[in-house]
Amino acid sequence: MNKTKIAIDIFNSRAADYQQKFMDVSFYHDGLDIFCNNLHPPGKVLDVACGPGNITKYILQKIPSLEITGIDLAPAMLQLATQSNPSAKFLMSDARQISSLNEKFNGIIAGFCFPYLSKEDALQFITDAASILFPQGVLYISTMEDDNTNSTFTKGSNGEEMFTNYHEAGYLTKALEENGFEIIALNRKIYSQGREKDTTDLIIIGKKV
Repeated sequence: MNKTKIAIDIFNSRAADYQQKFMDVSFYHDGLDIFCNNLHPPGKVLDVACGPGNITKYILQKIPSLEITGIDLAPAMLQLATQSNPSAKFLMSDARQISSLNEKFNGIIAGFCFPYLSKEDALQFITDAASILFPQGVLYISTMEDDNTNSTFTKGSNGEEMFTNYHEAGYLTKALEENGFEIIALNRKIYSQGREKDTTDLIIIGKKV
């Protein structure tokens, strides 16, 4: 069973519904504002698993001069992201292959991809992010927090089941520090909309030192 393909197929078929429901990212404004305020210089940002461009749209409103590249594996999401953010660049690419972009960034946002990355993939992502960030570059991570062994198939608001990976602050912060990041923010939020049960969203922001 290809868990990634299941997720891509669902997000591709439900892209318009997802855009309608989740384009407003105000729930995450405080963390995204910390990310934006620590971009020195603003420069270039990579939005990983960009979806319909909801985070890209918000941070472009904050810093219109940003050069943003968004990547996703669902073509329908990329189409919506392009429509919402004509000044940004969007590519079909995998979060697990960001090092292959052959480009350096001042900031990387992983707003919605970690629930679809295994523990091993998530730790590798942090290593890869460190390799493509300029010095003082900022990395934003948001994920559902729980014991990783509780990762399982969960049912979305439309009834489809996708595999959800839960992650733990302990091993994520350890990986960040081992890859040369200073943790500048770590926050938790209780989130319920569109999920079977309330979950804890973990937001970690690190700066490469």
